[in-house]
Parts: sequence; C-alpha cells; structure tokens
Amino acid sequence: MEGIQFENKFKLEIDARLENEGFIRSMVTAFAVQINPTLSEINDIKTAVSEAITNSIVHGYNGKAGKITVVVGIKQKLIDITIIDNGVGIDDIERAKQPFFTTRAKDERSGMGFTLMESFMDSLSVKNNPDGGLIVNMTKAIN
Repeated sequence: MEGIQFENKFKLEIDARLENEGFIRSMVTAFAVQINPTLSEINDIKTAVSEAITNSIVHGYNGKAGKITVVVGIKQKLIDITIIDNGVGIDDIERAKQPFFTTRAKDERSGMGFTLMESFMDSLSVKNNPDGGLIVNMTKAIN
C-alpha cells in the first residue's frame, strides 16, 4: 500500500528461479509470524505468495533470467506483500484476472493464479510496472 508507514518491513531481491519460490514463501510467512496469524491465515499467505512468485517466473520471464523483488510490510495486524518483476507484463490485466484465462494452456497452466490470490487475500492489485513487468500487491488483515 502506497504511503503507509509500516512498523516493520523487509525487501528482498532474488533471482527469478522456480527453486527460489519456496524460500520466498517461507521468508514471507516467517515474517508474518510476528503478528500472530492462525495456521489458516499462514496457509492463505503461503498460497497467494506461491502463486504470485510462480506467475512472475513462468509468465513474466518465460524461462529467461531475471530478478524478483519482494517487499513485505506490517502495520498492526495487516500484512502487505508486493511482488515486482521486470518481465513481459500483461497487455490486458482485467482479462488475465478472469478465472481459467491462460496464455500457457499447452503447458497445463490452469489460469487460476490471480483468482487464488484474490480468494486467499483481502485485497489484490495488479498493474504493469513502468520498468516492464508487473507489480502485484496483496494485503491480508490478521484476526
């Protein structure tokens, strides 16, 4: 969330490699522990982060080298997660957010990434990065 003053925050830049997805997911959820989420809330965050990272790697970079930046902030009982890549971006974001839409059907991609992120988090924002690629922002209030 732009303009929010977080109580605690971290930023990670890492190679856009599928083998790094689990590490990123673990970093984000370990950071979230400080606001005492339930196991269900942790699983929601893990699933949403996993989808965002995998989409950045598979669709954003399409097997080419690149970087992913992950910024996570906490304020009171809210976790804010931003995933940034400099890949190819998306021409029609609203269409891409529709369930089952995929540009990689032959690779057995379900087209449910954004739908899953949206269902597990309280908010989802997807926009093209001015430097190329995407900026995905997700928030979740921890009860």
